[in-house]
Amino acid sequence: MFANLKYVSLGILVFQTTSLVLTMRYSRTLKEEGPRYLSSTAVVVAELLKIMACILLVYKDSKCSLRALNRVLHDEILNKPMETLKLAIPSGIYTLQNNLLYVALSNLDAATYQVTYQLKILTTALFSVSMLSKKLGVYQWLSLVILMTGVAFVQWPSDSQLDSKELSAGSQFVGLMAVLTACFSSGFAGVYFEKILKETKQSVWIRNIQLGFFGSIFGLMGVYIYDGELVSKNGFFQGYNRLTWIVVVLQSLTLSPGWSAVARSRLTATSHSLVQGILLPQPLSSWDCRREPLRPAYTVYIFKDCSNRYKNCKK
Repeated sequence: MFANLKYVSLGILVFQTTSLVLTMRYSRTLKEEGPRYLSSTAVVVAELLKIMACILLVYKDSKCSLRALNRVLHDEILNKPMETLKLAIPSGIYTLQNNLLYVALSNLDAATYQVTYQLKILTTALFSVSMLSKKLGVYQWLSLVILMTGVAFVQWPSDSQLDSKELSAGSQFVGLMAVLTACFSSGFAGVYFEKILKETKQSVWIRNIQLGFFGSIFGLMGVYIYDGELVSKNGFFQGYNRLTWIVVVLQSLTLSPGWSAVARSRLTATSHSLVQGILLPQPLSSWDCRREPLRPAYTVYIFKDCSNRYKNCKK
């Protein structure tokens, strides 16, 4: 059962992460007539879709009874305000993180973004040790560092493969700061969410509804503060097209960023290395990822070596 869940989690993460990065980058750089869609509104719509999906799952768990669904939502959310408020912290961080990812992909190419974003592996490990009291040996830490370094070396493009149209130093700095902040927020919020799940008996779907509720509130606040004038002028769904909806739906596929964090925590070191090994398949050159195909022999060697070192250290 655990093995099946591990590989299902692996498949979901690979599909969602790879497709989301590429489509989001393409949607933010695509030149079209009219105003571009607002990333702040896309975050809000994604949160609302997550809430709807989770309510449907709770409805299914309630044997498709509206009365049972209403009772569960009332008992687990409205009657437990303090438990619900605990999710305000990770929800606010996730909302910030989702907006930062749009900023990062608007200022960095997909390859550089994906390489840098692998720092979330290390930050998640750091917060797991400090907040969940998980113990990792010296060789386990070394394996994580080697894994991250191996991903960076394999994915990093050479000078001859750089895009002819260089991004400005200012925009690169903004993108780098955005993705680094997202790495730390992802690690902290994911571990915090896992800690809450372990301390309570509420289902992950109920917790996701609570996350989505606060996420929608924080997201709407961001829309009003940063894009209120544009929304009042051109509408909430300005610039939305088929590609935009694909990006929004892909953000909602994992039901919440917390699900991704929990799924990652269930993967072994071998599975995690495999995620990184196939995370960036060779995309279309028109998607701003102009790089020669990965060298499979080097890739397999690096990841297998890291995973074997990690497994040999496990007690």
